[in-house]
Amino acid sequence: MSDPFTRDWFPSTDEPAPMRAAQAGMKPALPKRFYKEAGVEQRDDAYFLTLDGRSAKTPGRHPLAVPTRGLAKAMADEWARQVDEIDPATMPITRLVNSAIDGVNAHREAVVDDLVRYAGSDLVFYRGSEPARLVEAQNAAWSPILEWARERHGARFLLGEGVMHVSQPEEATVAIRSALEEVRSPFALAALHVMTTLTGSVLIALAHASGALSAEDAWAAAHVDERFQESVWGEDYEAMVRRQKREADFRAASEVFRLAQE
Repeated sequence: MSDPFTRDWFPSTDEPAPMRAAQAGMKPALPKRFYKEAGVEQRDDAYFLTLDGRSAKTPGRHPLAVPTRGLAKAMADEWARQVDEIDPATMPITRLVNSAIDGVNAHREAVVDDLVRYAGSDLVFYRGSEPARLVEAQNAAWSPILEWARERHGARFLLGEGVMHVSQPEEATVAIRSALEEVRSPFALAALHVMTTLTGSVLIALAHASGALSAEDAWAAAHVDERFQESVWGEDYEAMVRRQKREADFRAASEVFRLAQE
């Protein structure tokens, strides 16, 4: 898969590091907008994105079709908002749908395996020992998530201090795998993967997807440490901008998860 949208899902491991670094620094010219209208067309049980009445395709040349009108409409809105050029950075829902169709459909087990690996070293397992204000903030944000995992999935995890790895009980990670395998929609699974990688926590992603955490609370829980450091040392503008962009992608993934299962 050479599509840049799917590269985040299944990056190539056979390219030398200098080549990857050089490619990362390239900023290709954005394509010009070539259509007047973006719309949705229903065929049987699927909803297709159309551009001037013609069906759009993914970078992998698959039809850009989704299971619900709401998700198709969200994509069409992104395409309609493009002005003179088509900027993928402003189209997180379309990027995620492309990844689901071109990537997750053919690599479902690999995606689940990757998410389960997070359950072995999840963000919410590792707590600081000091200062007290940070410890309190971590406990307040993360302990309810662990309690939810116990009550909802029967998954009991062990806590660690600092960055030393703590091996988790096999039955706990098996319980999370079972929860992930229940997510049959490739679009919902792709959304969970994005939310997990952005937060560093499959438990935060699952808790939000289940409705136990709002998007605001989920994003805040993922950045307890960062916010504490900013309260001590001050806010870094570039870091703030990066976090805002990542939050936009998180919220888009949250929307895809919801719309894919309406």
